[in-house]
Amino acid sequence: MRRASLIASSFFSLELAPRTLKSRINAVRPYSDPSYISSLKPSGPLTQYRNQVQQGKLQHDPDQETVAMELERLLGRLDQYEKDMEEYHVNLANWKKGREDERRKLLMEEAELKQQGGMWDSVNKHRSKFVERWMFRKKTENVESGVGKWVSYLNREKKLDSLVGRRPTAPPAPKGLYIYGNVGSGKTMLMDMFYSATDGIIKHRRRYHFHEAMLKINEHMHKIWKSQVEEKSLQSSVSSWIMSLPFDTKVKEWLAAEERYKQDIQMKNILPAVADKFLIDQRSDQRGASILCFDEIQTVDVFAIVALSGIMSRLLSTGTVLVATSNRAPNDLNQDGMQREIFLKFVAKLEKHCEIVLIGSEIDYRRLIAQRSIDQAHYFWPLNSIAVNKFEKIWCEVTNHLGGQIYTDTIPVMFGRTLEVPNCCEGVARFTFEYLCGQPVGAADYIAVAENYHTVFISDIPNMSMRIRDKARRFITLIDELYNHHCCLFCLAASSIDELFQVSSLKQR
Repeated sequence: MRRASLIASSFFSLELAPRTLKSRINAVRPYSDPSYISSLKPSGPLTQYRNQVQQGKLQHDPDQETVAMELERLLGRLDQYEKDMEEYHVNLANWKKGREDERRKLLMEEAELKQQGGMWDSVNKHRSKFVERWMFRKKTENVESGVGKWVSYLNREKKLDSLVGRRPTAPPAPKGLYIYGNVGSGKTMLMDMFYSATDGIIKHRRRYHFHEAMLKINEHMHKIWKSQVEEKSLQSSVSSWIMSLPFDTKVKEWLAAEERYKQDIQMKNILPAVADKFLIDQRSDQRGASILCFDEIQTVDVFAIVALSGIMSRLLSTGTVLVATSNRAPNDLNQDGMQREIFLKFVAKLEKHCEIVLIGSEIDYRRLIAQRSIDQAHYFWPLNSIAVNKFEKIWCEVTNHLGGQIYTDTIPVMFGRTLEVPNCCEGVARFTFEYLCGQPVGAADYIAVAENYHTVFISDIPNMSMRIRDKARRFITLIDELYNHHCCLFCLAASSIDELFQVSSLKQR
């Protein structure tokens, strides 16, 4: 409840919700217009920005232009960085292969010494093959203790350093940007211009909004935990090269235990393992540089602080270039003081790897652009027969253009869940406010809707107050995700956008 109230208050108490909601509902339409998208050619962010100012789509702002210039300079450094990282990853892969080959040689030498020393009775040779096949799944008794394995592991790693050499040094990464400022100041727009310009320059690139990123982190953690419990991959890798070796069963048990211990060391901290899968498709070529564009960094709870700190620290340490946006400066992200030590390390990492840039404009340009570029034909109010008829007319026109067949569909949501869509037609979906916001659904469901439908109709949107604050919070999250995915949105509501959130009644409470 504390988290929900904090989120609600952040939207309601400062009277930001009506303004922000209006700008996002309005801005969602031009961003989904194909002619608008096609005008954003994959040129640099500064060129894109100046072109849109010249075309009258944006109002010139010196702060925005300064940030666009910073992003342009960063873009100019990426081409060489991509080449340097590709060369580095080739060297790293060769180093890893050589080190693994030498490590197995050392293990074989140790195993031969144990075998020749008669450490285990030769009667083990007569063990059943069935027992031998299953021995790796049970806890062995004739293996070294935890401390002994740790000492052996360190000694082996030291020998490997002398045989193979230290890990290759990665080329220094260009400093990213952490862009912060008021709502509607153009942070996300500029970041998206930069992201589009990196296409064809950087191989591994991702753009996440906070909600989507947290869901991805949860999903990856769940998969890693599950694989650790099952240990299927470990058993197959152990069996592939140990089972066929000409050693006694007990020697093989010792080898298997050493392999498990190495895996345990590598998987001790789950967040770095999640980070390694966060940006790069494990099925593709993993060579080259990586960029993460992260929209709306925030620390809403302890998990967000711990997860972001672990993931970001790993990515930045391994050369990922970060371009992030936020409403707050890094030091102001954690005003509640949660997990202060972890948070301070996170901030230090951000400041080391990113230029901290403020967009100081007090103007909400999203609202201004929306007012200039489109009319209000996609937002109908109040809930009377005139507005309803207009809303239904648009629905019929859109669906008839797509064939007119309305059907029910089921779309996948994360973690094996699904969401039923009561009315849809070839990329267009229709819901009532109560259906999407009146039940316990969240960002994962709204992301699924946004990813599956380019146009969304929402009817029967009521005025919102603290009496339905949970529904209001879900509605804001829904609008955020539709906006982030450039969906086209049509609304039928009880009042105008400015009056939809009853701020005065909230203050009285």
